Amino acid sequence: MAEKKERYEVILAGSGGQGLVLSGIMLAEAAILEGKNAVQTVSYGTYVRGGFSMAGVIIDSEEIIFQEVENADVVLALTEETMEMYEPLAKEGATVVYDTTLIKERTGKGLFGHPFTDMANKMGNVGMVNIIALGYMAKKNGIVDTESLAEVIKRRFSGKTREANLKALEAGIALAV
Repeated sequence: MAEKKERYEVILAGSGGQGLVLSGIMLAEAAILEGKNAVQTVSYGTYVRGGFSMAGVIIDSEEIIFQEVENADVVLALTEETMEMYEPLAKEGATVVYDTTLIKERTGKGLFGHPFTDMANKMGNVGMVNIIALGYMAKKNGIVDTESLAEVIKRRFSGKTREANLKALEAGIALAV
């Protein structure tokens, strides 16, 4: 796991319907539980499902003045299109995490591919790909404590959905260990 920093700028990018906006909100909520400041912004195409979707999250121990991600530390790419957009950031020092189920594999410094969608399918719900990826990113990059993400899941979901999302979070954490 990476050493914790005071500030993180995170981009979660893919296609509408992959839960990226919710992931950004949950990441920000986890940071707030830890006493940090957080802002979350979204950008998406004209189609909610299937078009470009991006959530930006800034987490800082200090006040956040400018609310747009300028220097991403961590990027999650869930489509080939978004991987092509954000892959160059790895050369600038960002960690680029991507889904090898949907994106052709790449090699290079700062690139980390895992079969998030395949894992979610095997767990019985492709809609959990975002939670698996969040667990991985939180553990691998130290953005927030995984316990804080688990607490957010417990507050947001109930019943079987809560349990399934907690299992998805654990699956993502296990990838990063």
